[in-house]
Formats: sequence, C-alpha cells, structure tokens
Amino acid sequence: MAEPVRARRLTDQEGRRLLQIVRRGKHGSVRVRRAMIIMASASGTLVPAIARLVAADEDTVRDVIHAFNARGLAALDPRWAGGRPRLISDGDIEVIVTAARTRPEKPVQPFTRWSLRKLAGYLAGLGRPVRIGRERLRQLLHERGISFRRTRTWKESADPDRPGRCRCRPCHGVCRVPRERPARLRAAYHRTHGIRYFHGCSCVGDDQLRGITREHKGAGHTLAALKSIRAARPDGYRLFVIMDNLAANKTPAIRRWASRENAGLCFTPANASRADPIEAQSGPVRTFVMGGSDHRNHPALARKLQACLRWRNAHARHPGVLAAQRRERARIRSERQQRRGRPEPEAA
Repeated sequence: MAEPVRARRLTDQEGRRLLQIVRRGKHGSVRVRRAMIIMASASGTLVPAIARLVAADEDTVRDVIHAFNARGLAALDPRWAGGRPRLISDGDIEVIVTAARTRPEKPVQPFTRWSLRKLAGYLAGLGRPVRIGRERLRQLLHERGISFRRTRTWKESADPDRPGRCRCRPCHGVCRVPRERPARLRAAYHRTHGIRYFHGCSCVGDDQLRGITREHKGAGHTLAALKSIRAARPDGYRLFVIMDNLAANKTPAIRRWASRENAGLCFTPANASRADPIEAQSGPVRTFVMGGSDHRNHPALARKLQACLRWRNAHARHPGVLAAQRRERARIRSERQQRRGRPEPEAA
C-alpha cells in the first residue's frame, strides 16, 4: 500500500512565514488556502480531512503538497497556464482591419459594404485564411475605431467666390470606416435616364433567387417571368406562384397560361405585400447593392445586381435546414387543421 501524501518537515523560517500568511491574509485568497494545506499536512493531517477543511478537491490538495515538497514556499503562488492560446496573430489582425477598411468591390465582391457575416466568410476564404467568429470580429473592429457611418455626398460649388467642394445632404447607405471619417460619394441630383424595375422570383424549395431588370412594368413582363419560372421546372408538377395583388398580374392571358401549365396563382391581400416571401429577399439586395453605391448608369447597376444574385445563390441555405423548415411548417399547419376540426366545448 502506498504511503499517504504528506508535506515535509517545515523549517523555522517556513513555519513563521506560513503562520503569518494564515493570520494576516484573507481567508478566501489562494495563498491563504495553500498555506493552510501545507501547515495541516506538515502537522500530520490526512488529505481527505484537509480537503474538507479548505473546501477543495483531494487531487488539488495533493498537487499543492507535491509542489511544496519540490519548490518550497514558491508553491504558494500557482503557476497559471495563461488561458487559451491565441488563435489570431497580430498579422491576422492587420489583415482583418485592412479588409474592413476596403470596399468589397476592390476584392471583387458584389457588395457596397461589409456585414460581419460576409466579412468573416471573405477572410476565411483567403489564400492565408483567417477564421474568426462574428462577435470577436465586431469587438476587434470596435477596438480599432472602425464603425458604421452613413455616406455623404459632395459636389463642386457653383459660387465663384467659394470654389471647391461643399457638403450636401447625406445619401442612403452606410459603410465601415474609421470614426469621424464618413465615406464620400458624388452628388447626382439630375437623373435623366429614368428608372428601372427589377422583376425577381424566389424558389422556396431550394432557396434560389433570380431576377431581371426591365425598363417598364406590365402584364407582358409578368407573363415572361412566369414562363421562365416554368422553364426552370419543366417536369410539369403543380407549381404555386405567390404574387402581389396587382391588375397586371391577373390578366386573362396570365390566367389562361396558368390553367394550361398546371400553375396556381396565389395573390396576397390588398396592402399586404409583406405576406409574399420574396419581400424578405429584397431588403439585403437593396442594402448591399444599391445602398452607398455610385453606379454611373442602369447597365452597371444591372450587372451588380446579377453578380449579387450569383453570390447569394452560391451561398444558399443548407438543404437540411430548408427540409427542417418545411417539416415545421407542415406540423404547424396540421395542428391548426386539427384545432379547427374539434367540436366547440359545450356551455356550462
């Protein structure tokens, strides 16, 4: 049977020092508890009794005793490991800060500004990948003074007595820049090329988003979009299309096409376009393609929109997540039908 763990015999100097620490120190401090362990073990107290005395684990008591026998009073100060080793070096931090200060268009990304998710994904795909969580990325950018700032516009002054640039009202859009240094965009108050309409469609099954830019909006373009949707699903199964409750979406030609192509048209109620699932997809496209942008013409904007759609479809949600969402919606729908089918409770 192995001999019980016990501290070696104390010298007079060690005994006085330990007694001084126990009497003058705070009872909850690490040095006091370790001094009590050494004194109790040197007096012959067994390890289980010492563990109950200082409310510690028996293995901890044995480690302190072994450390004292090896190093003397230096064992009163534990050698902490220092925590988890750093996963991000100073060089990685410089790469992160440089990427955050650069517009995403410079590294050939189809956005006008970074989000934490997009910036973390871009850093993880570099030649020398930098893997960092979104919360740690937010903290690091905050420490380096990089935050969201609304973009501002500038224009040349027409006053001959005050040449140079003058500030104008801010334009919609934000970007990550150093504090007190807003990004500058040219002012363009005279838009002579009119507007364009973006016809988009979203597939709920595989989380794909497609669209095209049109100069006009009408029933013919809606029918062309419906035909392209059916062409993408040529197997002939029942197709349900959710659309806004507009007159251009309910023409006789569209209804004849729907009956011929086995398609069901689901119109949202009046003033309730938010019920259309594609409405949630338009916000990110508007924010990351049009917000804070400086597109010279409509073709340039259309190219950026298509690039953003290609990036978004390549980073669609996992099929398992989509299947789980469909199962959950089916479960909720089944429970609602069961509640509706129950008989009304009789009045007391």
